[in-house]
Amino acid sequence: MNFTIEEVLTRGVSQVLPNKKALSDLMHKRKIKLYQGFDPSAPSLHLGNFVGLMKLRQFQRLGHKVIFLIGDFSGMIGDPTDKLSVRQKLTREQVLKNAKAWKKQASKLLDFEGENPAQILFNSKWLDKLNFKDIIELSSNITVQQLIERDMFQVRVKNKEPIYLHEFLYPIVTGYDSVALEVDLEIGGNDQLFNIMVGRSLEKAVINKEKYALMTKLLVDKDGKKIGKTTGNALFLDSKPQEFYAGIMSFPDEVLLLGFELLTEISLEGLEVKIKNDPMSEKKHLAFEVIKLLWGEKLAKKSALTFENNFQKHEVEYTSEIIIQKSLAETVAPYTNLKSISDAKRLIQQGGLSINGDMVTDMNFKAKIGDRIKIGKKVFGILV
Repeated sequence: MNFTIEEVLTRGVSQVLPNKKALSDLMHKRKIKLYQGFDPSAPSLHLGNFVGLMKLRQFQRLGHKVIFLIGDFSGMIGDPTDKLSVRQKLTREQVLKNAKAWKKQASKLLDFEGENPAQILFNSKWLDKLNFKDIIELSSNITVQQLIERDMFQVRVKNKEPIYLHEFLYPIVTGYDSVALEVDLEIGGNDQLFNIMVGRSLEKAVINKEKYALMTKLLVDKDGKKIGKTTGNALFLDSKPQEFYAGIMSFPDEVLLLGFELLTEISLEGLEVKIKNDPMSEKKHLAFEVIKLLWGEKLAKKSALTFENNFQKHEVEYTSEIIIQKSLAETVAPYTNLKSISDAKRLIQQGGLSINGDMVTDMNFKAKIGDRIKIGKKVFGILV
């Protein structure tokens, strides 16, 4: 489905700065260049990234020049937004390893070939070239007061927690992306407003070009908590379709309309009433539409059937092939929220693992090929 300019600037959008009408007028006059940056802190894109990819997809289908930017340089610093403690810094090797499969995942929604291909870039291409003099010059455009007033820094000051200088530099580093790319527009989640506006200031100061900012809504529950990571139900694009389907089925009812707005291309007309009257059916509808978009209609139908058997009829289908690793925790880790051994150990200790129908909490348990394994609430597999 192709949206109009007005629909693209409205659907799933919390605000357009400095002026939506001016951006609309510009898009009617000529094709614009825009981007969104993605921080490679994990080896897979996730549900939050999905929202941004959907918005980039809409602009691409209108014929505009879309850039999928991987922050391999800025990812080594780590975005401090919403973080109440310093993030662990990553090496170049770690961020590149994390982003290795991203183009393949993003290609589910973006077209990297054809007449108007999306462009994939790494911000180390220009940030590696900056010297200390350049950084000081860029920093002269931003005040310490602007930075220290950010909510998460105020909490740290109150709690006497450290704020490191490299965290102050993060918005300046990512802001320079706008300068290097000379874009007309940057897209980002509503929580990225500060970083994106720093980029707007830098682009104006350095190359005297106006940059618009389009902030997408966040998929949050009624308490303002992000659906996914913070609810212990992170959904990654390298998951199996049936796992992703089951994850969406765990969404609270109050986010369904927002889910349709952000994660699908279907009309929203009449959906609010349908959700109110039959939330379970519409939740299945949402899950089906998302899986169809990412993996195709055939797998969407299969995922719906698997969910019905596993969770409604309790006729469990062990559909995934799970490779046995050296230890039980290593076997389980790729299927946990954080995809880490520590998260796997925590899940096992808390009784979240069953093998052949029996709960397993012993880390030294020796599983064997052919065993039926259930990890958490949505992964059912056969060990291979």
